Amino acid sequence: MDAEELKRRYAAGERYFPALNLSRYKFIGAYLPGINLWGSDLSGANLAKAKLWGADLSRTNLARANLTRANLSGVKLNEANLRGAKLKYAKLYGANLTGAYYDETTRFSKGFDPISQNMRKL
Repeated sequence: MDAEELKRRYAAGERYFPALNLSRYKFIGAYLPGINLWGSDLSGANLAKAKLWGADLSRTNLARANLTRANLSGVKLNEANLRGAKLKYAKLYGANLTGAYYDETTRFSKGFDPISQNMRKL
C-alpha cells in the first residue's frame, strides 16, 4: 500500500493500518486523526504539520522522521523508535511516550524532557 491508497482508504472510513512499510513517504499536513499505524515503518517519512491526534503509533519506526509542528496530542507512541526524529514544535499534549526510544540526534522542542515522559535513550 502506498501513501495515496492509505489516504483514500482513510477518507472512506478505514482506520486500521498496522505494520505497513511507509518509509520515506510524504504526509506533509496530512489529516489522519485516530489512525492506527501500530508497528509500521515510517522511518524517514515527512509528517511535518500532520494532524494525527488520537492516533496509535505504538511500536512504529519513526527514525529520522520529520514530525515538525505535527499535532500528536493524545497519540500512543509507546515503544516507538524516535531516533533522529525531528519533533520541534510538535504538540505532544497527553501523548503516551512510555518506552519510546530516542538518541542524541532526536530533536525536541525547547524545554521538553524525555525522561519525564518515561522515554529511553539509546
